[in-house]
Amino acid sequence: MNINTDLLHAHQLHARLTGTYKPEAMAHISPIYQTSTYVLEDFDSAVYLNQHVDEGFVYTRFGSPNCDELEKKIAHLEHAEAAISLASGLGAISTAVLSIVKAGDHVVFGDVIYGCSYTLFAKVLSRLGITYTRVDTSNVQAVADAIQPNTSLVYVETPANPTLKISDIAAISEVVHQHEGITLIVDSTFASPYLQNPLDLGADLVVHSATKYLCGHGTVTAGVIAGSKARIDRCRMPYLQCFGAVLDPFAAWLLMQGMKTLGVRMERHCSNAMKVARFLEKHPKVDRVYYPGLESHPTHEIAKKQMHGGYGGMMSVDIKGGMDAVRKVMNNMKIFSLATSLGNVDSLIQHSPSMSHFDMSPEERHAASIFDGQVRLSIGIEDVEDLIEDLDQALKLV
Repeated sequence: MNINTDLLHAHQLHARLTGTYKPEAMAHISPIYQTSTYVLEDFDSAVYLNQHVDEGFVYTRFGSPNCDELEKKIAHLEHAEAAISLASGLGAISTAVLSIVKAGDHVVFGDVIYGCSYTLFAKVLSRLGITYTRVDTSNVQAVADAIQPNTSLVYVETPANPTLKISDIAAISEVVHQHEGITLIVDSTFASPYLQNPLDLGADLVVHSATKYLCGHGTVTAGVIAGSKARIDRCRMPYLQCFGAVLDPFAAWLLMQGMKTLGVRMERHCSNAMKVARFLEKHPKVDRVYYPGLESHPTHEIAKKQMHGGYGGMMSVDIKGGMDAVRKVMNNMKIFSLATSLGNVDSLIQHSPSMSHFDMSPEERHAASIFDGQVRLSIGIEDVEDLIEDLDQALKLV
């Protein structure tokens, strides 16, 4: 089936469970299994399921019918053997990463990635004896040159937060897999499975902050990992088992409802964002627009080759006048909400240097083109003329 049909129907349970269980009612929308534990049939099955938690339901920290349905949907959309859902995007990222690295290993990751992902590598894993090298992952040769004998992980975020830099997943995969024992993880949050499928391009695992486009309505925090069954099993046991970043059944249920409209939402996000980007690119109060759909974006050609159906709803903008201009613009928006998230149906604005990327030093931020006068826009599905008018009236105050 095509993607919009899959979003609505793939792996929809309609209240059916595996085995001999027969529901009393065949609900059109799967019910919420709001329980912490499950009654097991007998001693032998209890022993077996406690040791094979991927084959049934024992305890919600290991899985639930709602999470199982969500995971099958994600695996289907990402063309993966399996997937696992977690309580946040960082829960997914940290679980995926820690299922791979160990003390003494070396990690390569992008010079532009989400601020908390940077903190994980630079300030948490570094305390556990794991070293790292930051590189411009849009430069494949730079990735190749950064690989060391003890490198176990290359971590790529594309499109990157907040400058929307695009990395060539297929080319990086070719470089990475020339070396035995290195895993390639791609954070594809900004694209969603609607616009990009990293596993098809050679990635070993793909992670998403499902809080964002997959949910689309700002109602949950969640994360997902997709890949081979062997890799997902390793993420689940012992890492999810011990870290406890479990997604609760109600959040999984909400995600399933949000994902049904992912396709139509992404079409509108992409369409609106392109029009807003073209407007801002010509605005006299704007120095630069970072949007991969623009021909002026330095990695536009990679995006054109790698992404399908559009370039997403995210962009960053350098406003003339620095921090004072940013403050005036953000305090005078009428439609855009000042909020540190993205991917919602309604439009959001944030100041990346002081919000999502505050943990980086000014020197590190500037080296990554994250400047003090930069705002990040998450373009929603409102009428685009209203969004343009809102941006214009605020910029005129600068």
